[in-house]
Amino acid sequence: MTNNLPAERQDEAKDRVNGTVNRRRVIAAGGAVAAVAGLGLAATATAAPETKAVESRSRTSVSGSSITSSSVCTLTAEVTEGPYSLEGALVREDIREDKEGVEVQFTFTVVDQDNDCAPLADALVELWHCDALGEYSGFVGGNGHTEEDDGTFLRGGQMTDSNGQVSLVSIWPGHYTGRCVHIHMRVHTDVTLTDDSYTGGEIIHTGQLFFDPDINAEVQVLSPYSDNTTQETQLDDDGIYDGGGASSGLLTLTALGSSVSDGYTATLTVGVSTG
Repeated sequence: MTNNLPAERQDEAKDRVNGTVNRRRVIAAGGAVAAVAGLGLAATATAAPETKAVESRSRTSVSGSSITSSSVCTLTAEVTEGPYSLEGALVREDIREDKEGVEVQFTFTVVDQDNDCAPLADALVELWHCDALGEYSGFVGGNGHTEEDDGTFLRGGQMTDSNGQVSLVSIWPGHYTGRCVHIHMRVHTDVTLTDDSYTGGEIIHTGQLFFDPDINAEVQVLSPYSDNTTQETQLDDDGIYDGGGASSGLLTLTALGSSVSDGYTATLTVGVSTG
């Protein structure tokens, strides 16, 4: 492995080579509706711009193990959480704090494969990502910029409701050397909520979210993104995104207005195995 790679790429490459990434049976479909053939059950997100059927498979191999089912949702492998994760995220809907950028309103629907793809309630969906200059809270300076670091900006999570749905508000991420524009996600179960955070629980999914490259190109030329002069890796050249579309975490985006700067809604149905 080359030492010229940034820290996250080195960690991710090691995980892939050593086979230490724990791959779970995760169902992810673009759009806000996962239609499960043969099960007669759909998980619906209120911000959905359209409905898309989820691919069905009768047999899928995960981490060398063969899983047989009469009909399962599209499966996608988990990926490394990278070196910029922190424990004890704030439980809140708006994770922007004072960070400027193009607004993104996320709606996720979490469904449980082990319960006939029923909505998974009371799960904590956690996000974290870099700001417009490519800096992560708690690690500011990693992309060569100097700014205040409170350790919490652009980090946080919310609990899913009885429909398995959760809404979060953030900004479109910037970029840093070696990775395309992306967001990190974890899904936790059995957490204990505190005044503004959580303790305990189990992480049942670790993944990453990706953005349409054409829209991203329009975003990255806007201020404050344009102040980031580091080289940007494109989606198709990223070492984590595998070209699987929604099954690899590609978000479905809908414009909030007539201008890119007006922002977007972003939706995804994420299925997890709780077994």
